[in-house]
Amino acid sequence: MTRDSETAIEANRIAWNASAQRHRESEEWRRQLAGFGDAAFSTFDPVITRVLTDNGVRGARAVQLGCNNGRETLSMLALGASHATGIDQSDAFLAQAEELRAVSPQGGNARFLRANVYDLPADLAGRFDLALITIGVLNWMPDLARFLSIMSSLLVSGGRLVVYETHPVLDMFDPDAENPFVPQHSYFRTEPFISDDEIVYDGSATSKAPPSYWHFHTMGDIVTGCVRAGLQISELVEYPHSNRETDYDLYEGKAAQLPMCYTLTATRA
Repeated sequence: MTRDSETAIEANRIAWNASAQRHRESEEWRRQLAGFGDAAFSTFDPVITRVLTDNGVRGARAVQLGCNNGRETLSMLALGASHATGIDQSDAFLAQAEELRAVSPQGGNARFLRANVYDLPADLAGRFDLALITIGVLNWMPDLARFLSIMSSLLVSGGRLVVYETHPVLDMFDPDAENPFVPQHSYFRTEPFISDDEIVYDGSATSKAPPSYWHFHTMGDIVTGCVRAGLQISELVEYPHSNRETDYDLYEGKAAQLPMCYTLTATRA
């Protein structure tokens, strides 16, 4: 791990902690806090619900790296996972995850762990049947290949990886630009995008916050990283809908439609 990577990882931890209170004040947090009192409550949309169901979430020992406030980790229990572990480095968001776990009838089947994903406890290796990566996690990772290798190491032989992510092409565009339909960034950008805005997803105005580092990865980087991590890709599906901030909704439903997100499934050899 390079010094630049370590700097970015620690900066992102601080930035996420600083934005946690904004999430706690949102209507979505209140919906989640009320919803997880029902064992069947899930925050997953129909796309990822179908992909997880098709890839054996029922009865699985599942893990999510970059679990944020634990809503998706707990949602895997609603889909039938036997146990779900969520891992994140943000103390503040994991505190929220524990609040959601406390109100869930299935909370006893969930575990939340604070850790740098590049330095996980050794006893997690080979423990899980299913691993989940969702929106934005890959872009917070300065060393994508190493992250995917670590992700693969958590799986049993034959274990499944499910990814539901923003499409790399969408990162070429800025919805706040004067002309948001003209690409603003190279698809092959290598420098991280550094922002001092709060990390929020609901379209609300942001205040200044500690800097965060968003890393650009091409689809080739992602696919090759999976293959080199010993993962056999079974499906890659691209979609025309947005699964990230509401600001990006303006790119949906166009005659010349951008790919906006994708699902990737793979098996550890």
